[in-house]
Order: sequence, then structure tokens, then C-alpha cells
Amino acid sequence: MTLPPEPSPAPVGNPIEDWQPPPVPGPETLEGHYCRVVPLSATDHGEALFNAWQADDESRWIYLGGRPFTDRNSCLEWLSRQAVSCDPMFMALVDQDSDRALGVAAWLNITPEHGTIELGHLSFSTKMAGTRMATEALHLLIDHAFTLGYRRVAWKCDALNAPSRRAAQRLGFRFEGLFRQHRVVQGRNRDTSWFALLDHEWPAIACAHRQWLAPDNFDAQGRQQQALSRLTARVLQEE
Repeated sequence: MTLPPEPSPAPVGNPIEDWQPPPVPGPETLEGHYCRVVPLSATDHGEALFNAWQADDESRWIYLGGRPFTDRNSCLEWLSRQAVSCDPMFMALVDQDSDRALGVAAWLNITPEHGTIELGHLSFSTKMAGTRMATEALHLLIDHAFTLGYRRVAWKCDALNAPSRRAAQRLGFRFEGLFRQHRVVQGRNRDTSWFALLDHEWPAIACAHRQWLAPDNFDAQGRQQQALSRLTARVLQEE
């Protein structure tokens, strides 16, 4: 009697060797040439952030949960709540030249046991958006996550938020998919676009970031010689 062949085992993922769950990000200060990333403090950063945000067009806040703030007290109260939150964990983005906070960012969905973390709640003032400071701030945050030992940094945004989608791809995040009817925000449907960077992708992407941030990539008027989107796209094409 011929016995049937043994069934093949179900496929499983590759084993992960020499990896330990990383720590939760702490109150470290991340120093750059243009930017300093520090734990958010309503006392230290509240006035500067409120004043910086007043110059913003209200359209910049459509995807940011119902702000902008039109009065100082509500802004400072919100910042005070975020400053003590552990997840999301908010950071102030401080301009090195003026020593004033011009925006915030946060770590969220922090899951050390899986080595995953998300970068979000990006509220950049007009004074910061589109500058070398903004790019460097995000570079510092991403680099810190991978230095700690995280395997994956995620970026999620409203699928209709074209500037956020472009920013993710410019930084080298890969689009992974669309979560349909993911959330209800202020009574409206939100589909969510999902992007991510992985640890093994980061060294080459980080090199592209540093190449873009280098002083010789800008002329005397501050105009870029090479676009970051082109540098990161080149890296992704070479993989």
C-alpha cells in the first residue's frame, strides 16, 4: 500500500536573528544643522508655536483634527495635554537660528515588541513647511527610530491629503495600500493611505537625505540643485 506524501508545511516568514525589541523613544534631544528635535513643553514652546501657527492659512489644517487655534489659551491647553501623552509622544521642532519652535511631530502606535512605530501629527507652521529645517527634522526622527532598533517606520494620512502623500514619497517611504473607510473624522469618511520605510532600506535612503541637505546642493539664493524626490526615487529603482 502506497502512503500519500506528507503534506508540505505551511509557509512562514523568515526567522529574525540577532534582534531585540527596541526601547520606547525617550526624552532625547536630536541635533541637526537647521533643526533641533526636543520633547514638547507647553511652557517652553507654547508661545512660539501659537505665534507661528497664526500665520498659517486655515486650509493647512483641514486634515489635522479641526484646528487651527484662534486663541492662545486653547492652544496652550492642547499643547499641555500632548506634552504629557506617551502615545502619541509629541516632539517640538525648534529652529536652530531663532531658537524658536516652529512645528510639532509625534511618535504613535509605538509597538516595540514588533519593532514598529509611526511618525505623524505633523503640524508645521508656514515658516517651517517646505524648508531644509522641515526635511532635516523628519530625517532626524526617522534615523533615531532605526538607531534604536525599530524595523519599520510607518506614515499614514488621509488619502485625499495630496501634500502628505507627496511628502512621504519624497522622503523615500513606499506606498503600501489604501485602507478604505478607515475612520470617521468630523462626520466625514476618511480613506487612509499607508506608507512605510524598513530598516534595511534606510541606509541608502538616509544617504539620499544627507546628499540633499548638504550645503553644496543649494545655490546662493537657497535653491536646490537636486530634488530629494529624484534622489530617493533613484535609490528605490536601484533596489
